[in-house]
Amino acid sequence: MKINVGSTERTLRIIAGIIIIGIGVYYQSWWGVIGVVPLLTGLFRFCPLYSILGMNTCRR
Repeated sequence: MKINVGSTERTLRIIAGIIIIGIGVYYQSWWGVIGVVPLLTGLFRFCPLYSILGMNTCRR
């Protein structure tokens, strides 16, 4: 897995993931599970969709 998520986007993904999971828990909805996707892509700094599309937001 090559890093393809930049630092600003990483921070935004982690925050968005936590918020989505929190809303799902608050409303007792399974939709909170969707928050795991941005959370994990932010933590691992790798987005599979970016690899498929050939995108890279990392400055390296």
